[in-house]
Amino acid sequence: MDYDKKMINRINRIQGQLNGVIKMMEEEKDCREVITQLSASKSSIQRLMGIIVSENLIECVKLAEENNESSQELINEAVDLLVKSK
Repeated sequence: MDYDKKMINRINRIQGQLNGVIKMMEEEKDCREVITQLSASKSSIQRLMGIIVSENLIECVKLAEENNESSQELINEAVDLLVKSK
């Protein structure tokens, strides 16, 4: 699977968010602010995981169809991955 620049940029933003959380903790900021930032990071990671799984699924289904194979197993696996990511 190709991981495009947008995906890498998302990871870089998440790293920035987490670095900000570390700084907030070092500065002993209010726990509500820390949790808010951690929650934002978690949401960003979950969105990225969904994008990766869905794009991979599209590629796998196309490949299965080209090879006259059933794509149902691939779909089930992708659904399992999405469920695990929640």
